[in-house]
Amino acid sequence: MFIAIAVVFCLLAASAFGQGFDAAFGVSSISSSGPTTGTCPSGTCTFPSERGGLYPGFSADLLVHRRIGFEGELFWKASQGLYGEQEPYRPIFYSFNAMWAPRLGKDFTGEVLGGIGGEDLRFYNILNFNPLLGYSNYASSNHFMGDVGAGLRAYIWHDAFLRPEVRLYLINNNVEFSSDKILRYGISLGYSFGGR
Repeated sequence: MFIAIAVVFCLLAASAFGQGFDAAFGVSSISSSGPTTGTCPSGTCTFPSERGGLYPGFSADLLVHRRIGFEGELFWKASQGLYGEQEPYRPIFYSFNAMWAPRLGKDFTGEVLGGIGGEDLRFYNILNFNPLLGYSNYASSNHFMGDVGAGLRAYIWHDAFLRPEVRLYLINNNVEFSSDKILRYGISLGYSFGGR
């Protein structure tokens, strides 16, 4: 519901200011360093690597002045992984970025962006109670993150585009895993409302 409201708001804003709005759906994977061993309160622990898997997601941007604008994205692991080969978990990444989208030719537009966001690690089979939302079957571990990235929109039909993309997530205090740096790479299919 929230995503639908945000898309409608951005479409109205784009038409009001005569600027461009783009929305896309994509699939990605992530890469990170290998597992590490370290100390923890119970002795020696192995910290797994946060890599691999299929990550579907959505992104949208609004250009507010020439080729400069804002972008937001949400990507999550499609299936639950096993943390320590026992506990089901799912990472969710979200970010809000400043973006520069230079035109590189008739059918190509670049994207360079950077901003802030977060990682929501959801560990399942844990019963939680929230007074506002009720019960859930997971516990979240949230981490602030910064991100930088780039993409290349290749317009394939009218205002529809394919966009290979890469993001580097710099996650603060990502103590559950072996690294605080995660590389997400993938491709999105999108559409430019209001022209290229």
